[in-house]
Amino acid sequence: MRILLVEDDPLLGDALQAGLKQSGYATDWMKDGVAAEQALSTEPYAAVILDLGLPRLSGLEVLRRLRNRNGQTQNAQSRNARIPVLILTAMDAIDNRIKGLDAGADDYLVKPFDMGELAARLRAMIRRASGSASPELRAAGVRLDPAAHRVMYNDQPVELSAKEFSVLHALMLNAGKVLSRAQLEEQLYAWGEEIESNAVEVHIHHLRRKLFPGLVETIRGVGYLIAADKAGLAKPSSG
Repeated sequence: MRILLVEDDPLLGDALQAGLKQSGYATDWMKDGVAAEQALSTEPYAAVILDLGLPRLSGLEVLRRLRNRNGQTQNAQSRNARIPVLILTAMDAIDNRIKGLDAGADDYLVKPFDMGELAARLRAMIRRASGSASPELRAAGVRLDPAAHRVMYNDQPVELSAKEFSVLHALMLNAGKVLSRAQLEEQLYAWGEEIESNAVEVHIHHLRRKLFPGLVETIRGVGYLIAADKAGLAKPSSG
């Protein structure tokens, strides 16, 4: 999952970026409101963590502009208009919390906060945005627990690399929808990270080998999907 972090405090931002990476998120870190708005106009994100007290353009204004965008086209800007936003606020800034929620924020967290709580709130927002009420994703005998970073197949644990887990997570969140190679790459890599050649294809191959061959379907010339109606139809892999 790819996250946009908008925070002007260098120490807090650095700690958040490190913590988010440890939780399995590819994180783009912007330090002012103008840079955040530019990123949101060009890059797709699963969620945004937004400080309100930003230089150049306030976090509240970034949020208002984000929610006011026209969502009729399918570019990154319009897709991001609907993504979940978690605002960071100071303990005594009750008015800012109210304004942020009224402007379209999905949740807020008061500074100082625990990294575990931040990660849990992120997971809940992303889960709600995907239309899933359960904290555990299920498809075709596969169970994925984002909180525990655990995958089970036919009730047996399956060891996946961080990138393999991220690919599976994205596909299961979008069960029934085709995700292109580019869309998967966008969720796997933050700015400045080198994209390995054929990385998505390699991760898909490993998922099919470690789980079962028919889990991820290839739609030739379009992308990959896990069918929404595959629950309970899995067959154990012979190798």
